[in-house]
Amino acid sequence: MRQSIAFLAYIASALGARPFLNEPDTGLLDAIGYDFPVGQLPDLEDMIGLPDFEWAARNYLPIVNYTYYRNGAAGEWSYRNNLEVYQRYRFKPRMMIDITGIKDTFKTTILGYNFSSPFYISPCAKAALGHPLAERNLVKGAGTRDVLYIPSRYSSLKMETIAKNAQENQTMFAQLKLSNNDTANQDLFTRAETSGYKAIIWTVDAPGGSSRQRAQRFDVGADEDFVRQTWSDLEKYRKMTKLPIGIKGILTAADARLAADNGVPLIVLSNHGGRNLDGSPSPLEAALEIYEKDPSLFQEIEILADGGVRYGTDVLKLLSLGVKAVGIGRPFMFSNVYGQEGVEKVIDIMNREVAGDGANIGIADLKQITPDYVNWSPNFWYS
Repeated sequence: MRQSIAFLAYIASALGARPFLNEPDTGLLDAIGYDFPVGQLPDLEDMIGLPDFEWAARNYLPIVNYTYYRNGAAGEWSYRNNLEVYQRYRFKPRMMIDITGIKDTFKTTILGYNFSSPFYISPCAKAALGHPLAERNLVKGAGTRDVLYIPSRYSSLKMETIAKNAQENQTMFAQLKLSNNDTANQDLFTRAETSGYKAIIWTVDAPGGSSRQRAQRFDVGADEDFVRQTWSDLEKYRKMTKLPIGIKGILTAADARLAADNGVPLIVLSNHGGRNLDGSPSPLEAALEIYEKDPSLFQEIEILADGGVRYGTDVLKLLSLGVKAVGIGRPFMFSNVYGQEGVEKVIDIMNREVAGDGANIGIADLKQITPDYVNWSPNFWYS
């Protein structure tokens, strides 16, 4: 008996000590060579999946720049969980279904605005760390592919400059992290309205800063100000802008219900890419909790989610629970090292994967996907 316990303890410690993986080995180095020079970019045609862009960015960018994009909070367990949680739940594919029209069902609406795909570019700061044209590549790539782009409050470019690079009639929302200074907050609201943004996405998941140890080594950590964020503040902000205010950073069914009860039209399930609170649940886990405890919320308000999405299958699992659109963050920042073409290629890859994977699980119409296509009993893969 003691030997069995000792063996199980050894196995547990071995699994707990397994190395972190930045991206899976899909043969990229076999194709470009294991001696590929540091500081150079592989050809864009060598980028087959979203994880390839992380390898390319890590190999190409100065370590400080890459670290800013890659870092997570504390021991980065939530960052890691964001990536791994999708494989804890297996699909239940249905066969003998006519899926040939699935690509025609991709279009979606967010707050009444039309987009061509059920995913969007999440707010990520400081795009200039990846490319001299900074957010210009992101807004232009989103424009050519007709997907939503939500620029970050901490973008390298001013929100006005980003808006001026948008296509005619291109829809963008403005992500804001508000402060205790209402004069400054009013200025942000006014600038967003004047620049043509159609909604405010208020990020609320870091009222007390975060411990980004990897980033702190290179002095690219987050602010540590403590900010007041309450439902009464939401009412105050509504009087400061004509734009609808969505809330980003909701992670529990209880807060999602409070958002709906307080008239919030849209929430984003997000733990900030695992960058703020280590130990926070992944967006998939948050969506699953809402589905289990308060499923009507998916009809009452628009629910988006972002975090750890790298494959079309990740998008499908979130959509199956009732999430309306799925945000992708780091892969777009990594792809930005290739400029606008890199951004567009990520969108093209995801469109192809969502279509192919959706067809392979028997989805004829993406809008008809339901939780029944997934086995929601966790298999404890990487747990």
